[in-house]
Amino acid sequence: MKLNLVPARTGVEWVRLGLRNFWRQPLAFVSLFLLFMAVISSVSQLPLVGRFLPLMLLPFSTLAFMVAASVADSASGNGNATGDVKKPTGALMFLAVARAMRAEWRSLVVLGLISAVYFFLTVLATAVVDGGQFLRSYFLGEAPAKEVLESSRFQVANMLQLCLTLPLVAAMWHAPALVHWHQVAPVKSIFFSLVAMFRNFSAYALFWLVWCGVVLISLACVALIATVVIGVGSLGSDAGAMAVGNVLMVGTLLALAAMAQASNWFTFRDTFRAD
Repeated sequence: MKLNLVPARTGVEWVRLGLRNFWRQPLAFVSLFLLFMAVISSVSQLPLVGRFLPLMLLPFSTLAFMVAASVADSASGNGNATGDVKKPTGALMFLAVARAMRAEWRSLVVLGLISAVYFFLTVLATAVVDGGQFLRSYFLGEAPAKEVLESSRFQVANMLQLCLTLPLVAAMWHAPALVHWHQVAPVKSIFFSLVAMFRNFSAYALFWLVWCGVVLISLACVALIATVVIGVGSLGSDAGAMAVGNVLMVGTLLALAAMAQASNWFTFRDTFRAD
């Protein structure tokens, strides 16, 4: 396995490819996203361990979307000698995801444990800043008083935890895929993922910035449409117009989240290659 150094403009190309890949099988990508969201929401309701189990599932969801996106990409005719474009089926994508989960579950559990432990340490570190207010609110579910939420110490603790989480995102960006496609050990895969993100930082930074732009523009357009719908509905049924506006907004958020996940495969495909 070798690391590719890509130019910054590749980040824009990753977004373009991800959007195109999503529309090859939008229902499958959205269904996969909803499936993991339902599982994560369910396990998060468990007492105490519910704070850690969603992090255990992070490597599983990352690999699932990369596998699904790779199937959609390969079925499109990319790299096909004939150049034939075939529409991938949702069943084929879900079958490939199930096979990957079954084959790599041990390594993914290890990655999940590392994620959970690291996240616990980031929350624990905030106690140095605010005396444990953020720690108690997160693990014990205690709702902080209004004056605590508005205090500078609590806000600094929140920002500290967010900043400390960013290395975890970078570490888990490619680690599950490295385990699956290049048979890299879990701990080594974390190291290689961090190195890849650092060496190609400009491309990944542009990738995230472009996605932020796509999300903002899409939500602005949907908000405008929803406003028009609600305005027209004021002439008839206010409740119906409001419901339509909410459905548009929620549907757009789901689609954007699935699109972003579908584009992650291209960041891995272009960053690493077989030696």
